[in-house]
Amino acid sequence: MTFKILLQYILPHRLLSRLVYWGTRWTFVPWKNWLIGTIVRNYGVNMAEAAQPDPLAYQHFNAFFTRKLKPGARTADADPAALLSPADGRISQAGRIVDGRIFQAKGQDYSAAELLGNETAAAPYRNGRFVTVYLSPRDYHRVHMPLAGTLKETVHVPGRIFSVAPFAVAAIPRLFARNERLVCHFEGEHGPFVVVMVGAILVSSVATVWDGLVIPPYAPAIRRKSFAGQNVTLARFAEMARFNMGSTVIVLLPEGTAKLDALEPQQAVQVGQRLGQLARTN
Repeated sequence: MTFKILLQYILPHRLLSRLVYWGTRWTFVPWKNWLIGTIVRNYGVNMAEAAQPDPLAYQHFNAFFTRKLKPGARTADADPAALLSPADGRISQAGRIVDGRIFQAKGQDYSAAELLGNETAAAPYRNGRFVTVYLSPRDYHRVHMPLAGTLKETVHVPGRIFSVAPFAVAAIPRLFARNERLVCHFEGEHGPFVVVMVGAILVSSVATVWDGLVIPPYAPAIRRKSFAGQNVTLARFAEMARFNMGSTVIVLLPEGTAKLDALEPQQAVQVGQRLGQLARTN
């Protein structure tokens, strides 16, 4: 085990994430300008596509990090049967779920039941398809719908807050099934699907368009919230949530819902980009 990985186990994850949560909302001008400038320079953030292109005009770092884009900066694939990327970032992994197991990295996998926090909820995805998208600090951090759906339930699953950077994904067993996360269950034209917002160290803060800030607070136990009968329906490509700092999004689809394109690890993707072809409905 390398020292870098050892740190992932011994650092006080939640304490550090709480400190970062407040630090990224501090409006003290020299502080927030230094933070924003550091990220823009070190990660080559493309501010030309932002609705507010001046990075120092944002009230605090988190406002910059969750910035809106200009109209037309992202568009949905023109084919209504295309499965869309839910986020800007890079493909971590994508492919078939094999007997309920999801591939994480060479020598590493985890179960859909662990990820979703429930064996029954995972049953439709036993031999389905998955796409995992990693967001880096340079990326647009709003998450959009991969296809249209009606929200049925959210499940806030407690856990660790390991880094989700490639070095950690390759080395930490069952990482995505161990980190704090928000599982969003939808029903669409093609059946059920899931979008999972996975937290990460210095990152674990998630807000949704229907509930506002959901994480923090961090969960001491699994928390379920039903949306049955509330008609929370979101269109394909509509914004659904955002990470306050970056992380990972995982989409699960039942078998027969879609055929994925040839997606390669570390392939760059953008919101609205085609990831595969949905099964045609009558």
